[in-house]
Amino acid sequence: MKAQLLLLLTMLSLTVYAQDQSQAFDFWVGTWEVKWQGGSGINTITKTVDDKVLQENFEITDGQNTGFKGTSISVYNPKSGLWHQAWADNNGGYYNFIGEIGEGKRIFKTLPIEKDGKTYIQRMAFKNIKEDGFNWYWEGSQDGGNTWNLLWEIAYSRL
Repeated sequence: MKAQLLLLLTMLSLTVYAQDQSQAFDFWVGTWEVKWQGGSGINTITKTVDDKVLQENFEITDGQNTGFKGTSISVYNPKSGLWHQAWADNNGGYYNFIGEIGEGKRIFKTLPIEKDGKTYIQRMAFKNIKEDGFNWYWEGSQDGGNTWNLLWEIAYSRL
């Protein structure tokens, strides 16, 4: 009986963990004013495909690169326990990301690329997450993720 109870509790905790993981980026859903040094825009994130996929539509509306548009889809894979994101933009850019959750932040990062003896990784990190806003950081590493350099910071404010 104790073994059955332990198994049931383990299964319930794994189910709750999977549900928490599958909702780890729900804070991002909404329409956001985005601002950074030298520009601003709008980013709208909605849930689609039976509320399992996050669809992003980003547009720079003021400053350098006005007219830049991008879109992404993000999804949690319960079999692998991983988040995935695919990004494409009107400049022909494409990124494939794997998500990570921890340390009070949410991260999507690229797979490592080896070139000229260096290991390049780029990531976006969502930090200081609150109901009405958060900070988004685009960071790069040339040493496989041991050190990160800030490349672009965006302040998100809910509209």
